[in-house]
Amino acid sequence: MKHYLAIDLGAESGRAMLGTLSDDSLALEELHRFPNTPVRLPTGLYWDTFRLFHEIQQGLAIAGRDRKLSLDGIGVDTWGVDFGLLGCDGALVDNPRHYRDSRNNGMLEKTFAVVPREEIFSQTGIQFMQFNSLYQLYAAKLAGAPGLQAAERLLFMPDLFNYWLSGVQVTELSIASTSQFYNPSKKRWATELFAKLELPEKILPDIVQPGTLLGALLPHVAEATGLEAATPVFATCGHDTASAVAAVPATGEDWCYISSGTWSLMGVELAEPVINEGSLALNFTNEIGANGTIRFLKNIAGLWLLQECRRAWALEGREYTYAELAGMASTAPPFTAIIDPDAFLEPGGMPDKIAAFCRQHGQPVPETPAAMCRSILESLALRYRQVLESLESLLGRKLGVIHIVGGGSRNQVLNQFVADATGRPVVAGPAEATALGNVLVQAIGSGELKGLDEARRLIARSFPLERFEPRPQADWNAAYERFCRLKA
Repeated sequence: MKHYLAIDLGAESGRAMLGTLSDDSLALEELHRFPNTPVRLPTGLYWDTFRLFHEIQQGLAIAGRDRKLSLDGIGVDTWGVDFGLLGCDGALVDNPRHYRDSRNNGMLEKTFAVVPREEIFSQTGIQFMQFNSLYQLYAAKLAGAPGLQAAERLLFMPDLFNYWLSGVQVTELSIASTSQFYNPSKKRWATELFAKLELPEKILPDIVQPGTLLGALLPHVAEATGLEAATPVFATCGHDTASAVAAVPATGEDWCYISSGTWSLMGVELAEPVINEGSLALNFTNEIGANGTIRFLKNIAGLWLLQECRRAWALEGREYTYAELAGMASTAPPFTAIIDPDAFLEPGGMPDKIAAFCRQHGQPVPETPAAMCRSILESLALRYRQVLESLESLLGRKLGVIHIVGGGSRNQVLNQFVADATGRPVVAGPAEATALGNVLVQAIGSGELKGLDEARRLIARSFPLERFEPRPQADWNAAYERFCRLKA
């Protein structure tokens, strides 16, 4: 029996998840859950980084002091792009900013004025989003940020927590590839971009592969948590989507995935990056996954809109669970209003923002939470259909099955909408794909599993999956035509 602890940090919450390998099966147990709440200060929007590390240690202490477990590995995954900057003494010189910080506004255009969009894509193959690490760094430079001027090392969020656990300052490949300054073709940092933008190349750390053993827990962490001093810390797939995709229980090549949570990330797994005029025009991304695979995908706003609406309604005294919201959506009239999920980036007042969008585009405003939720879920399904068609056009082949993993795979209403909108069967689960992938990559790194194929077979026999067959309806085609006009 082997025990691996996955520290899985999402944009809304974090968990310490215990993965136990025994008798040719894998079990997962939540040991500790905690909120991940950003902090707005006069200077911007930040992650509460020290609080997050405190909660990580709480999860370790539950495993060590409370459960008396001997762990065979610890691995950390988080969202992408955000980072901490360390000084010459290894201390943070600026607290990590939240990717939704308004300092990033307008940075795409300012960067393109120095390095053309086409050149950036040719070197990185990454989807253009204003919060990518490249633009965050350039925003810091233009602002004359003292932290950047004093920095000796950049560590992405999982790398920062790995450093605080093990004392090792490196970056893991999957998280590095989200930055838009990693070159997946040359398999190195895109230092040419740093030179043209006059960013300090010295801050770039060494890159290690997913599954790399970093070392043992630092003595003071082991003592505080009751874990053995020799407990290994692995650089798992540090990007949560890379971990989630590692746990997709699929075989062959006739499938695509949607990692469904705050963000929806929809794509395929390839052997080589696709960096050409077509992928540039459609703004697709080439990130690195487990075993050197390419995650050729598109970022979509995801259930962020539903989360923000839920938060806004709670402030008004109307508390709903996600299951209640999905149930309400299922009973609301269809296709009242169609929105562009990607049009809503900044937090706050989401129901009002959606209402304003509908009025701006001459559509009825969803007047109830049920109608609002239905519009969000239907619009997400239509966006998935659009991305699916783009994927197939770029690959030159049809994709037969959609695997939905992550917390959003529990939303049966959305799963059925996706099957109906795309005309493809949907296989939903596992819901805890990110934590499971984290565990699997640790197990591969330790030699307990031979590789991705064995890991995915283990997932398929250890966790229940649910299949949704498409129910073709003419209304979905008409709604898709409306959606495409909206996105044009």
